[in-house]
Amino acid sequence: MTTQGTDGDRVVIFDTTLRDGEQCPGATMTFEEKLEVADCLDQMGVDIIEAGFPIASEGDFEAVSAIAKRAKRATVAGLARAINADIDRAGEAVRHARRGRIHTFVSTSPIHLAHQMRKSEAEVLEIITATVTRARNLVEDVEWSAMDATRTGIDYLCQCVDAAIKAGATTINLPDTVGYATPEEYYEMFRAVRARVANADKAVFSTHCHNDLGLAVANSLAALRAGARQIESTINGIGERAGNAALEEVVMAIRTRGDVLPYRTGIETTMLARASKLVSAVTNFPVQYNKAIVGRNAFAHESGIHQDGILKHQQTYEIMTPESVGVGKTSLVMGKHSGRNAFRTKLAELGYVLGENAFEDAFNRFKALADRKKHVYDEDIEALVDEEIAHAHDRMKVVALQVIAGTGGPQSATLTLDIDGTQKTVHANGNGPVDAIFAAIHQLVPHTAKLELYQVHAVTQGTDAQAEVSVRLAEDGRVVTGRGADTDTMVASARAYVAALNKLMLKRQKTAKAEQIG
Repeated sequence: MTTQGTDGDRVVIFDTTLRDGEQCPGATMTFEEKLEVADCLDQMGVDIIEAGFPIASEGDFEAVSAIAKRAKRATVAGLARAINADIDRAGEAVRHARRGRIHTFVSTSPIHLAHQMRKSEAEVLEIITATVTRARNLVEDVEWSAMDATRTGIDYLCQCVDAAIKAGATTINLPDTVGYATPEEYYEMFRAVRARVANADKAVFSTHCHNDLGLAVANSLAALRAGARQIESTINGIGERAGNAALEEVVMAIRTRGDVLPYRTGIETTMLARASKLVSAVTNFPVQYNKAIVGRNAFAHESGIHQDGILKHQQTYEIMTPESVGVGKTSLVMGKHSGRNAFRTKLAELGYVLGENAFEDAFNRFKALADRKKHVYDEDIEALVDEEIAHAHDRMKVVALQVIAGTGGPQSATLTLDIDGTQKTVHANGNGPVDAIFAAIHQLVPHTAKLELYQVHAVTQGTDAQAEVSVRLAEDGRVVTGRGADTDTMVASARAYVAALNKLMLKRQKTAKAEQIG
């Protein structure tokens, strides 16, 4: 729940899942998925939603514009390079928001200026003044970022910050763009800039930390002690390379360790698990089991000593309750005799709100699963619904599959796909049943993508557990990941491969549109 405190202790949570998070290879979201994630973030109490990079594509512009129009609580930000066209496009995208922000950035480090910008320090100072001024003429809320701030000399960094604030920036972001800093260094950078820039009190200072050394959350929290009051983060920590500071970790660290982190956020923490599952589902990026706060094992105890302690007193081995982040206990009450009302209630308990058509589809799949599985756990329902959400708008879907496997050979698969409303069936042989399935898919959907990952894990325990399969494909620099779940591992494999192909087709379309615009 939201913690209490004074305005000076309030930490602004800036979420960039829809922008920096989507830049993670293979994490592309559809227009509808972006709207769904944005709605969840808005309901959860995120202060600023960075909805995208409007100049990047027509799709990005449309998504930012739509989110700007529908956000009820959050400020909606559009990212822009220090280029006039970028700034104008971002301003157009957020102009219908209740509160709109342009977030513009420029490199400041010697290595970036020499090899990427190819500009002098004086030229970049002029660019900062001109572009921040232009943005401020479009919106009242302007954020300026010093890209690669942690590898920028402190004297020059202070000059850049001073110029940005004088030009009208209301938020100053000093990012650890390449995940290079340590907490002590990051703290000292913020302390020095805020002490040396005369008008520093006119802007909110922000963090944006990448996790290349696993220090993104630690660095973000260190900056708070130095006076930063905005933290930029993503759900599940997704983002380029090793990702960003994880929103759920930052928020729960502040909530749990108020003794050393005397701050507060406006986040409804009981929605964290739901947000994590939603983002995992729409990006097809599984959350690692031991992920802090939202991982499957975050509140699991197998050690006998730990179990004994938990039974005697929960706080012996848990510093927060599962309920505080929206994680419920597994129950066995759902089965083949459960009706629609019970299923709808269970979905609500797990944090899902589905439209009528989506609910009917999910309920039908639940009944089919209950006929095949003795016990239907909460995790089974979550896997089922998450897959339904992730693939609701796919052009291709698995309709039917029959597989012949065994020592006699040859292994073969007969597969029917629905492709743009038309069902097509093929038969293929392979070196094993999975290879045969993938060969059948290739016949129906010819492509040159290379299989980089095929991974299977069980959703729950037991021989009747649902299998969740992850497939990663790469083609011409595009990397996509698909997931599928079913009690039949072969069916799950087919769904995962087809899910990845759906994403690949979407990326092809975006690339083609970008080339046409260019």
